[in-house]
Amino acid sequence: MRLAIINDYQKLAEETAEWGKLPPDISVDVYQDRLSDADEAAKRLAPYDIVVTAREETRFDRALVEQLPNLKLLVTHGQRNAALDLDALTGHGVTVSGTGYGFANGTVETAWGLILGLAKHIPLEDQGVRNGEWGLALPRGLTDKTLGVLGLGRLGGGVARVGQALDMKVIAWSENLTEERCAELGVKRVGKEELFKQSDVLSVHVVLSDRSRGLVGAAEIGLMKPTAWLINTSRGPIVDEAALIDALETDRIAGAGLDVYDIEPLPAGHKLRSLPNTVLTPHIGGRTYENFAARYQDSLEDVLAWLDGNPVRVIAAPG
Repeated sequence: MRLAIINDYQKLAEETAEWGKLPPDISVDVYQDRLSDADEAAKRLAPYDIVVTAREETRFDRALVEQLPNLKLLVTHGQRNAALDLDALTGHGVTVSGTGYGFANGTVETAWGLILGLAKHIPLEDQGVRNGEWGLALPRGLTDKTLGVLGLGRLGGGVARVGQALDMKVIAWSENLTEERCAELGVKRVGKEELFKQSDVLSVHVVLSDRSRGLVGAAEIGLMKPTAWLINTSRGPIVDEAALIDALETDRIAGAGLDVYDIEPLPAGHKLRSLPNTVLTPHIGGRTYENFAARYQDSLEDVLAWLDGNPVRVIAAPG
């Protein structure tokens, strides 16, 4: 039996999990490139019975799955992966297992890094100091400003608590947000339009789905203050990228802090790369050392449990 660990571009799989615990008749191959090309994925993965992937670098759609005759177990980091066609996988007889989330605050920290980067002009001032300048812009304070949270789940709630610690007013909206959840966190529930109109900082924390795709569009961005910042550490397609770029180019909002994009990696020459009122990171929210270590350890547990006939953390299973 053969096992492939793919997309280990941080070279952590072997460092953080004891793959030697696997039975000796299972051979393990570790690939440290980003496997995003469909043809290369089909060619490389065809011999394997078990594949451990990271997040969304490799798209396991029906076309790919049908070219993997030996695949029986697919393990993915986390419990959701938009790159997996679960119907195709289970229809092909593949069990899909996930992992725990590991270090839960990684995305919260990234969101606040982006917020502070924008408010304090950190990228600009860093480059200025290196170039011999001293004080290129005037930072803005966050105390008494309004933090709007779109989605008040585990991550949105974490972002809200940091805002409260900085003496910000915190408001929130999502389609199913309850007064009870807001009361639990001391956050004011508002309507959707009010969220966009009132926020000085608007941070996106909803899961990508058919319902949330394009949720932040031209109309919503048009409601925002010209001094407001939009932060997205969730998934790129939740925000209409073209509408956001237009608003940034015309200064209809002050800026954006983005960790996620419609296409990842962000293509060379993409307009976002050249806009001065953005702070951009390469989808690092959940990609902390602690997260990868915990997820590779869980991945090994998944494989061992499946081999034992008692799969754990099952996302989808045949039949």
